[in-house]
Amino acid sequence: MTRNRASADGVPQPVMATYYAQRASAGLIIAEASTPNAVGQTYANTTAIHDDAHVAGWRRVTDAVRDAGGRMFLQIQHGGRVGHPDNSGLTPVAPSPVPLPDTIHTPTGHQPAVVPREMTADDIRETVADFAAAARRAVDAGFAGVEVHAANGYLLQQFLARNTNHRTDAYGGPVAHRIRFVVEVVRAVADAIGAERVGVRIAPGITVNGIEEGDTEDIYPALVDALKDIGDLAYLHIVFADPDSALFRRIRASWPGTLVANPVLGWGGPLPADGGRHAGERLLAAGADLVSLGRAFLANPDLVERIRLGAPLNAVRDKGQMYVGGPAGYTDYPTLRGPVGANRDGE
Repeated sequence: MTRNRASADGVPQPVMATYYAQRASAGLIIAEASTPNAVGQTYANTTAIHDDAHVAGWRRVTDAVRDAGGRMFLQIQHGGRVGHPDNSGLTPVAPSPVPLPDTIHTPTGHQPAVVPREMTADDIRETVADFAAAARRAVDAGFAGVEVHAANGYLLQQFLARNTNHRTDAYGGPVAHRIRFVVEVVRAVADAIGAERVGVRIAPGITVNGIEEGDTEDIYPALVDALKDIGDLAYLHIVFADPDSALFRRIRASWPGTLVANPVLGWGGPLPADGGRHAGERLLAAGADLVSLGRAFLANPDLVERIRLGAPLNAVRDKGQMYVGGPAGYTDYPTLRGPVGANRDGE
């Protein structure tokens, strides 16, 4: 989950190695979103994976996690229209010139979103290649694999949704065209590093970042069928999964591999006292193979032990400490065994 602790040019900082190593007891850490190219940057101080400095910064993180007994995938995310020139130095690109109906956080505060530039055919080909190159860099940086982020209103989901994709070429219009970009990205990434190292994150029906898909019930069965043809992908990851949803059940029945489900825990409100254990167990009973938890891990580096023991959880602190940089509200949450120690870089 994005915590804005990178340098301005997207290089992971030493405090991030401490943060992730503290949480190495997770079965799999899916690291925060990293952009595959400069124009894909969303917010200030988010991570990237498109040059050697990014690889070196992430290598410090993966080394620390491996030393602590953990394993990591890197989430690769292009923001599309969710970006700003004050963050990237570039005009955002998107399937169509439809601006985000919201402001964007920048180093100087919230700014109105700008109209993105419609991607050309060359832009699309280059972006697909950038995802593949980013995946190779992630493996070079020590990640066991990558997660292609096709959720939460960022570029890949912008191609899926009717309200952000007004194209009339092979990437717009009917569902078979709107899923094309996502499929091409995932296939290129799988070709680059092996399908067994690639997960895909989707968010059927989610309206984050102004997304309105329009025909969710048609998009995702078609997308899942197309992803199956790519090979034995590591997993499919459903965000805000509802075990009572007919679409969730349909995807589970269709997807032949590992399904990771992220429970609905009342986004914007307080976490349940159990951190999502009960909701996760319902998803497992409905057919999920793994459950992903986010906010509970932010405040509880030893979340696995706490859930196992039924121990109380630390509350997530004020959002003011979420995205400000530094160790406060980041690496200083206590474990059941007491305060966390100083990190190896003395931060």
